Amino acid sequence: MFNKIKASLKSVGPGFIIASVVLGPGSITVASMIGSVHGYSFLWVIVLAAISMLTYTSMAVRFGVANSKSILQSISDTYGRWFAVLIGISTFLSASSFQFGNNLGIGIGMEGITGIDAHLWPVVFTLAAIILLFWAKNLYKILEKLMMVMVMIMIAAFVFNIILTKPEMEPLVKGFIPVTFDFKQLDVIAALVATTFVLNAAIYQSYLAQNKGWNVANLKKSLNDSYMGIILLAFISILIIVTSAAALHPNGIKVNTAADMALQLETLFGSYAKIVFSIGFCAAAFSSLIVNAVIGGGLFADSLGLGRSMNEKTPKIFTSVILLLGMFVAMFISENVVYALILAQASSIIAVPLIAIGIFLILNNKKVMGHLRNNKLQNTFAIFGFFLISLMVYFIFTKIIGFIGSI
Repeated sequence: MFNKIKASLKSVGPGFIIASVVLGPGSITVASMIGSVHGYSFLWVIVLAAISMLTYTSMAVRFGVANSKSILQSISDTYGRWFAVLIGISTFLSASSFQFGNNLGIGIGMEGITGIDAHLWPVVFTLAAIILLFWAKNLYKILEKLMMVMVMIMIAAFVFNIILTKPEMEPLVKGFIPVTFDFKQLDVIAALVATTFVLNAAIYQSYLAQNKGWNVANLKKSLNDSYMGIILLAFISILIIVTSAAALHPNGIKVNTAADMALQLETLFGSYAKIVFSIGFCAAAFSSLIVNAVIGGGLFADSLGLGRSMNEKTPKIFTSVILLLGMFVAMFISENVVYALILAQASSIIAVPLIAIGIFLILNNKKVMGHLRNNKLQNTFAIFGFFLISLMVYFIFTKIIGFIGSI
């Protein structure tokens, strides 16, 4: 039994990397806020978002094990370099913008643990990430092990908090059933979809599968790894919502940031809860900080035909630029949080539907995919996922237009 467990752990990796980048401080903040305001009512959205993430991630995995070329190179060869470059530029801008949130999360988490000013920590962790990026002999293997540890820390931290809250089981179970909702709540649904269904990470799973050396013979193993990572991602998001719903919602306490949630848990359960929550929050922020930059830099470089591996110079340079941009934004524009977050959301608008379309087209191309191309059921789920993404994009777009109109 022990040998089987050990062998299973050795075979996993890419799924944990994807889970670690998706579950950043922004996702934790959204889950905390929604749990405190709406209780358990929207747990079912996490399930739908996870199914969509599973669909597109499994599509990327099938491409990765079936092809030696990267997915952006295949998109470039099949549909034109312009399409690949547009996806690459969009993911680079999106990753650069969201580094702000990751750095802010690092600061909040470390300040909660150490008491040292939050503005110091983005510099410390960004420099550590750049050193790791340039001096690691095999960055992929290091990230694989590091992200596995980070995900386990997150699970342990949030399980501890949920044990303290002792949620009621009946309303919790009902939260997984979409009984009633109106269109005025689309903003809640869109926000929760964004915490779990992230196409930047989904498309990068094809690169991770290729870096792992998996081929068609390893398809089942690679799919199981992806499923495990996304199930863990959804599980952690559910833990956070349930914790917030059980501890804060009954008391009418609303949070604006995950840091507020940590403070409220301290009020209810003592300083240990705040420290444990801060550890989990910091683990989420640091893991997302590294992998988000790697994804943005790697995809941008590959779209230009300048390298796809983190062992190559250009992807490392682009990744470093993303890391530094996020650090400087967190250091010097942290007082204007709302504006920075709106820019972050705006930058991802082009990227999200383009990635979905690119994955869908290439996975339905018989010349590229052969017998592993999408079947009707897979396409049905993919179209449903695209609908969810389009909903999120529409909501974000209307919010940006409203914000501009109010200036």
